[in-house]
Amino acid sequence: MATKQKEIKRLNLPIEGMTCASCVFHVEGALNGVAGVTNATVNLATEKAVVEIEGPDVPVERLVEAVSQAGYKIPHATMTLNIGGMTCASCVFHVESALAKVDGVSEATVNLATEKATVKYVAGATGQEDFTAAVADAGYRVEGIDIGLRDGREELDRLAKVKEVRALKNRVALAATGAILLFLGTFGGFPWVDGFMSRSYYPFLLWAVATPVQFWAGWTFYSSGLPTLRHGTANMHTLIALGTSVAYTYSVVVILLDAISPQVLVDNQIATDVYFDTAAIIVALILVGRFLEARAMGRTSEAIRRLIGLQPNTARVIRDGQEIDVPVESVVLGEVVLVRPGEKLPVDGEVTEGYSTVDESMLTGESMPVDKEVGSLVFGATLNKQGAFQFRASKVGQDTVLAQIIRLVEEAQGSKAPIQRLVDKVAAYFVPAVLGIALLAFLFWLLLGPAPAMTLATLVFVTVLIIACPCALGLATPTAIIVGTGKGAEHGVLIRGAQALEVAHRVDTVVLDKTGTLTQGKPVVTDIILVDGSPTAISEDDLLRFAASAERVSEHPLGQAVVREAQIRGLELVAVEGFQAIPGRGIEGRVNGNGLLVGNIALLESASVHMNGLADSAATLAMQGKTPIFVAIDGSAAGLIAVADTLKPDAKEGVAKLRQLGLEVVMLTGDNARTAVAVALELGVDRVESEVLPQDKVNVIRALQAEGKTVAMVGDGINDAPALVQADVGMAMGTGTDVAMESADITLMRGNIGGVLTAFHLSRQTIRTIKQNLFWAFFYNVMLIPVAAGVLYPVFELSGGVPGSLDYFFGDRGFLNPVLAALAMAFSSVSVVSNSLRLRRAKVL
Repeated sequence: MATKQKEIKRLNLPIEGMTCASCVFHVEGALNGVAGVTNATVNLATEKAVVEIEGPDVPVERLVEAVSQAGYKIPHATMTLNIGGMTCASCVFHVESALAKVDGVSEATVNLATEKATVKYVAGATGQEDFTAAVADAGYRVEGIDIGLRDGREELDRLAKVKEVRALKNRVALAATGAILLFLGTFGGFPWVDGFMSRSYYPFLLWAVATPVQFWAGWTFYSSGLPTLRHGTANMHTLIALGTSVAYTYSVVVILLDAISPQVLVDNQIATDVYFDTAAIIVALILVGRFLEARAMGRTSEAIRRLIGLQPNTARVIRDGQEIDVPVESVVLGEVVLVRPGEKLPVDGEVTEGYSTVDESMLTGESMPVDKEVGSLVFGATLNKQGAFQFRASKVGQDTVLAQIIRLVEEAQGSKAPIQRLVDKVAAYFVPAVLGIALLAFLFWLLLGPAPAMTLATLVFVTVLIIACPCALGLATPTAIIVGTGKGAEHGVLIRGAQALEVAHRVDTVVLDKTGTLTQGKPVVTDIILVDGSPTAISEDDLLRFAASAERVSEHPLGQAVVREAQIRGLELVAVEGFQAIPGRGIEGRVNGNGLLVGNIALLESASVHMNGLADSAATLAMQGKTPIFVAIDGSAAGLIAVADTLKPDAKEGVAKLRQLGLEVVMLTGDNARTAVAVALELGVDRVESEVLPQDKVNVIRALQAEGKTVAMVGDGINDAPALVQADVGMAMGTGTDVAMESADITLMRGNIGGVLTAFHLSRQTIRTIKQNLFWAFFYNVMLIPVAAGVLYPVFELSGGVPGSLDYFFGDRGFLNPVLAALAMAFSSVSVVSNSLRLRRAKVL
């Protein structure tokens, strides 16, 4: 008996308090340690955790508790629901009880007068669908979410890190003021310092100035860094808190000992210098770095902020015969929406009346407006250019194309590239290693260093802790992924995950499905050839009218192409009598009393029809990749109609550019070898796989992979889905089927090969940026930790001392100034984020 597979529940939880890659390791460890959690993946840049839970027996509160015990926080969110069907106070109790029972809800408050329910819940653990179902089960209904401009603004502010930037700005102002005052009051180069230092109260004044900097401006380092020590872990803030606290505490001890028992300082070779300025400047510099980093990180989400900001706030609908403006979230399926010139479309739908052109560049990246007429599909957030029209809403809310794009981009930005997982593991061990190196360096210089040994050992300890913070390592990959996927969305390239972005840059072979990818996907009539001088000689229109009249009742796509051409020419079709479809050959019947055969050459040969020289013309057309359709009237060949799935305008140029990128281009088609070769020659592809049945496409991909190639597959149909999954990177045309797009790693919203080029360019530029970020992050730590530990001391001693030009950097002994360590650490994080931001200006095809 087969065992029932347990349901896997996937939660996307925001995490607060993370500062570096080691935080990622700790949060992942805390979540993976919860019984029932099968996998937890945390992303530092998006500050989110994706948690997979097996079965329904893991309360969200247990996840919140695990993260809290690790020293971090899963925030709560608030949603206001419009409730229908409430009539009395008992209704309020029932709705509140129903909402409170939803896993992840911490508080539910219902107001009968306003008919609204305010739900406080664990962000990412539950949402509108669960609330709607719970209310419905209680016998009431949710009539929409109360999402005003305020809430939309809050989401945009969150992405832009407005609150974080504002809070950091205040802390930076105080820290910078204190640091400047302390620097002016302690730096020996200023003439007034020596005079003040001789006064007994002056060190206490410095202490008073340093204290608010240390414990208010720098409180975030304590609140985030110290709780982790209780669990035997550490993060970037732990290093900063320990480093600055050591400098601060050392200075306090020196002041008190100097006031109470100065001889103790002399006996223990402790200098009377205080380092309040060092601690304050370190706090100020790191906060400045965090401030700049937060502003830059806000800009990394610019693409998704623009997407969220595309949707209009209201829609004009027809209700009860009246035109009224309603909030966009109130539009329901099947409702008729009116759009005037210059307005944005609120939801997706199908045009029912009117004609216009619509700018869809915000979704597809295609700059040319698209004509819309009755029956055309339209999409929310696109811009109506000229005419006015009406359309019937077919997708609203989270089902619109815009909402799906936003969801895809958010998922991609929250995913991890394989290289990031390795970096996270390294960073998790890096912080404890730094603590060990700092302690060893402290003991070494305390026992073997020159006098004053305690002072020098303390400075080395502080410097190593500050300079080795692994923040840059944690930001190197995710910031580039966020900017890269956002850039792709702006150009109509939707990347499902960071892994696809990483693998795409290694692709060396591109397989292009011919139909719908290289061609229009819809056969059209290209040529009509008549038999001159025969008894049945007729005009092109008459030949087309006869053939189309017979094909009108056929379902064959080539026959439908003939019918469409006749309709385009405005030809009047007539009824066909005695219609009969002959499988694999064509059709026969009678039109206007004339016997008619329409099909391939085998059909005419079986009926012993004389070809009248059309066989050679048919062979020529086939060599051009076209399908010849013979038309015979009353037993004599009357002409040929050539049908072909024509190439897209940019197909040839696109293939050439793919080859310029060093990629081998393979065309996959079900056409016969002659037709396939003709198309391949026109396109200039490297290799052709012809007469491939739909179910065999996946085998072609496997064969190429068996040759050691890294393969990208580009397709658009349902029968492409298995091949898209098998390929190392699957790319689906957005103009294709939902099944193909669901199977693909990358969705191309534009229906042309230009999107494939954009995807490859973007992948290569993003991976190049990641490698640059990682190189500088590792290089910075590897090079500067030894310097901070005092490795240059013997070098300067052997060379006769520290040169005057380097005195501020290394003092008079060759030990790195802790202030410079803070500056270098802050600069490393800002430089990594800034380098990732360069991708926003990158040129993609």
